[in-house]
Amino acid sequence: MAYFLLQGAYTAEAWKTLVNNPVNRTEAIRPAVERLGGQIESTYFAFGEYDVVLILRMPDNVSAAAFSFAVAAGGAFKAHKTTPLMSMEEGMEALGKAGDTGYSPPGG
Repeated sequence: MAYFLLQGAYTAEAWKTLVNNPVNRTEAIRPAVERLGGQIESTYFAFGEYDVVLILRMPDNVSAAAFSFAVAAGGAFKAHKTTPLMSMEEGMEALGKAGDTGYSPPGG
């Protein structure tokens, strides 16, 4: 399964709801992730540009996109993004393949 980083910034209304009635959102989203064949690896509150960060394992890009679309449709986030992650081993393999492509930049 592939790893994905999800980052979300709550709306003011979502923050108001959470402050007035604190809920562990990890447990609230677990069924949706599992229904798509995924697993929650870790979740964090953050401060700065994004308020929450999740690391998910999902079976494929389509499943990760489906979860991302569901989150977007929910309306609790003013911004969110999903980033596919590669292991260092995968990154090293990609670097090796990149060197063998024969690609040259425009004008190069």
